[in-house]
Amino acid sequence: MVKIAVAGGSGQVAQEVIDALLDTGKHEITILSRNEASIKDVPAGIRWRVVNYNDQPDLVDALQGIHTLFSFVQLLLDPEGMSQKILIDAAIAAGVKRFAPSEYGSAGTTNMPWWAGKESTRDYLRKVNGNEKVLEYIVFQPGLFLDYLAFPYKTAKHIDPLQSVFDYHNCRAIVVNGHEDAIMTLTTAADVAAIVAQAVDYKGEWPETGGIRGNRVTFSEVIKIGEKIRGRPFTIEKVNLEDLEAGTLNTPWALAERHRAISEEQHDHFAKMVSIGILLSSAKGAWDVSDELNQLFPEYNFDKVEDFLTRVWNGKQ
Repeated sequence: MVKIAVAGGSGQVAQEVIDALLDTGKHEITILSRNEASIKDVPAGIRWRVVNYNDQPDLVDALQGIHTLFSFVQLLLDPEGMSQKILIDAAIAAGVKRFAPSEYGSAGTTNMPWWAGKESTRDYLRKVNGNEKVLEYIVFQPGLFLDYLAFPYKTAKHIDPLQSVFDYHNCRAIVVNGHEDAIMTLTTAADVAAIVAQAVDYKGEWPETGGIRGNRVTFSEVIKIGEKIRGRPFTIEKVNLEDLEAGTLNTPWALAERHRAISEEQHDHFAKMVSIGILLSSAKGAWDVSDELNQLFPEYNFDKVEDFLTRVWNGKQ
């Protein structure tokens, strides 16, 4: 049994992980949140603790007796990563043994300014362990959630559908010209949560980079699978790298679904920025994640892209 705290535990990815941890029936889990909980927010067997992420003594008190701390704090509102830095300091002061920062995406963050807080947190973790290791940590990197290729259909319990540059619903995709073989790592939310739960039980030392490679495929392969499953050719929008670098996206469509952390006023700007960022970063290798956790848990069978998407799209117009 491990005593676990989950910072930002009301978020969608956090809830997927919490469910997987609860399914093991092994752990005591405390959700740390800025807000009071409503009854529907708290699964049976979960403690809820209201904290102030700017108050280190409050966090130290909340983390007493905690062995493993997961962070899912919202990075969009904290690009400098200050909340996580304070959380890390509090974890060290409270004697927390293991920490996982708010990640769950690509390996690199190049051309993705909305994830600037990830780099500052990674740098800070290296800094606090500079002279000696005072906090064991892992950066969980599963690439893009494969569930997003099911848009507009919901395939995860908590994570809402989001549109991507692979639009299976309308049989279309956006590709960087000359980078059709750029790599995307695609992993289902269920597989990510299951691997994270196994990592909690792992008796050895966590690797600092925790790549979770459900599927490693090229843009061309994702489109080919889509055409096979959907039964017709995709419309491919080719964009040039230099245009993207200049902040220009000359396509008749872009990401339309609004993330719940983004206001309606910010959506158009954010959708364009994310579209450009995903395309540029993929061309530069940011989504080709490593496979450390595949190696730690070699018997785990990941859901394959074609199998998963065939189940989703079978019989749909």
